[in-house]
Amino acid sequence: MSAGPTGAAPAGGTAAARGAGPEDPPGGGKAVVVWCIGVAVYFVAVIFRTSLGVAGLEAADRFHVGASALASFSLLQLLVYAGMQVPVGLMVDRLGTRRVLTLGAVLFTTGQLGFALSPSYEMALAARALLGCGDAMTFISVLRLGTRWFPARRGPLMAQLAGLVGMAGNLVSTLVLAPVLHGIGWTAAFAGSAAAGLVVLVPLVLFLRDHPEGHEPAPRARTGGAGFVRRQIKESWSEPGTRLGLWVHFTTQFPAMVFLLLWGMPFLIEAQGLTRSTAGGLLTLVVASNMALGLVYGQIIGRRQAARIPLALGTVGLTALLWGAVLAYPGGHAPMWLLVTLCLVLGGCGPASMIGFDFARPANPPERQGTASGITNMGGFIASMTTLLTVGLLLDATGDDYRIAFSTVFVLQALGVSRILGLRRRALAREADRSRATAPARPTAPVTGAAASRVPGPGTQPQPRPTACPLPETAGRETP
Repeated sequence: MSAGPTGAAPAGGTAAARGAGPEDPPGGGKAVVVWCIGVAVYFVAVIFRTSLGVAGLEAADRFHVGASALASFSLLQLLVYAGMQVPVGLMVDRLGTRRVLTLGAVLFTTGQLGFALSPSYEMALAARALLGCGDAMTFISVLRLGTRWFPARRGPLMAQLAGLVGMAGNLVSTLVLAPVLHGIGWTAAFAGSAAAGLVVLVPLVLFLRDHPEGHEPAPRARTGGAGFVRRQIKESWSEPGTRLGLWVHFTTQFPAMVFLLLWGMPFLIEAQGLTRSTAGGLLTLVVASNMALGLVYGQIIGRRQAARIPLALGTVGLTALLWGAVLAYPGGHAPMWLLVTLCLVLGGCGPASMIGFDFARPANPPERQGTASGITNMGGFIASMTTLLTVGLLLDATGDDYRIAFSTVFVLQALGVSRILGLRRRALAREADRSRATAPARPTAPVTGAAASRVPGPGTQPQPRPTACPLPETAGRETP
């Protein structure tokens, strides 16, 4: 029962198209519901993560500690968060999103409750570490839900929307938790907020699924734990796209993180002479700008992949320009319009850091997405911890000279930009090769006559399956 030359070509083309890789997830209403459940867990985690930012003075009074000990809460939380990224990525790849998110929700809820009830500084520090551990499990899991439930072309937008929800959690801490804390006290406010963790845990356990029906990941051979870990990390790190993603995240995120998490308020009050309320308004402006620009960046990158490098480097350059203008302004006190402009530009740091995941995602197959995202997500937090510590040390050494201390930002930006430029060509070349390999075969006209002899026969070797996630449309992709 030979199909003959006329039917062989279309059949082979169809098979090749099917072999090119799994179809994109369909998206739709169910995908939105599942994603919203996951992102609600991340939203609560961010509220818990940033809750200390509105309770610094109360924490100092409650635990009888000074500024350096108080800063240890933030530094420890960042250290735990950054250190957990690769282990969490491995867990997501091995155990699935639902299990990891559930464990994360249990941990950060326990940590928040423990922080509310801690009678001593040491116990409070341990509670924040536990909270940071659970918090670290949320964002990578939400990114994984986006890639499992939505078409690849929606990946950049879903990642930016997740970041926007996180910034909304930051606003809730500022606008809701702060007045509640001042109204009902430490224990009631923090213990009450811990109930939010239980609220999101119920739909997470009952309704969240790792992937839609019919889009199950390919089965993997079970291997020893140590071998699996080494292979996942080695293969993810070997991809230039993963390393480029890490350095984009490293270079773009940390200026806003350092400004919001610890040093922005002291700088605006002590170095710029602003009142506490005015300084707080400027910090809120950074958050609002982040949320607005997140939607813009997501739409641009979703429609034109070639915008990734220009957006990332443009954000870095504009941040450095405004940062330097404020520090170098004659007389030391920058005018309000310049400070407002700086805060608006700092709002782009978070959305720009999400571009790092848009390089790591297409460079790795579905079974390595968690590990690659964890490696990428370490970048910004390593830069943030480094800058937080360096700024503090230089302030002590120079008698609170913010011009010198804040100039360390330029050093890390220069390092990051050099690595981005060094990896760009290799990463984009590999990405372009994969895009061509995974492109579905175009329909061809029936082949007849002498040309039929050139049609591949039944013995032709099938095309290999792709080794990376499908890419969004490639018409606007960068060329190395």
